[in-house]
Amino acid sequence: MLHRHAPAKYHSGGLRTNTCCSHLRPGESSAAAATRRLGEEMGYQAPLAPPFAMRYRARVGELIEHELVHLFGGVFEGDAEPEPAEAGDWRWSEYAALRRDFAVRPAAYTVWFGTFPRRHADDIARFVAA
Repeated sequence: MLHRHAPAKYHSGGLRTNTCCSHLRPGESSAAAATRRLGEEMGYQAPLAPPFAMRYRARVGELIEHELVHLFGGVFEGDAEPEPAEAGDWRWSEYAALRRDFAVRPAAYTVWFGTFPRRHADDIARFVAA
């Protein structure tokens, strides 16, 4: 599932990206933060598993993001009910179709989203196939 950042977001507005993003609250685990934000941003819950973690550094608008990203994935069949301040819309995409679209239109996606398949293509492919 991909979502499009709400147009009014302070950065990356209108760009496609991963289902949701989060930062940990004090004392919160990465898994708990992922579960919490999935409900807050997209309006549903699903069991999540962590296929990989990576360091990420890039200019995003006027900001420099330098983060340790824990990616989580899961299975959900249904409709999302996104928070309008977070997500302008959403869609399902098969991984192969997503990679083809990203190769043709990278500017349609958030900066960080493009780092995932470039650096962890095998991890993602294994997770998607499971």
